[in-house]
Amino acid sequence: MLTAEQIIAAHKANLETLFGLTNKAFEGVEKLVELNLQVAKSGLGEVAEHAKATLSAKDAQELLALQANLLQPAAEKAAAYSRHLYDIASGTNAEVSKIAEGKISEAQKSFLAVVDTAIKNAPAGTENAAALVKSAVAAANNALESVTKAAKQAQDVAEANFQALNTNAVKATAAATKARR
Repeated sequence: MLTAEQIIAAHKANLETLFGLTNKAFEGVEKLVELNLQVAKSGLGEVAEHAKATLSAKDAQELLALQANLLQPAAEKAAAYSRHLYDIASGTNAEVSKIAEGKISEAQKSFLAVVDTAIKNAPAGTENAAALVKSAVAAANNALESVTKAAKQAQDVAEANFQALNTNAVKATAAATKARR
């Protein structure tokens, strides 16, 4: 049976976890805002430089060359931005997942302790039911571990696909830029 102190301690731990997760989410948002400010600041400077160069072009050929030269760096910067954005998101997700996995592990241990206590205090003749409950809990834990591993593998595959897509996009832009010259 749970005591009032145990319930209060559990609520306190849950609040601490909630605030910890909220702080991790805010850290991710702060990184995202910082990245966007850096991109906006550097983009503004590049637009100003490009506008000056465009206004000083002497003919249409020079103007077309300026436009073609702008395409490759823009694609590389977009790919770099995507990588930074993905790194921020996956880093924040990893930290939140780590906290959540720790809490799930703690909850499993607490639940197993409650089950063990209940089994120890069960009346005589309920050994078979107790064994069935223990077996069900072990099966549930195994299923949760399998789902967690599958989710991690899916995340790894998605990350690899994202990186490959990003690399291919930059290569395709480079090839298109060379072809226009």
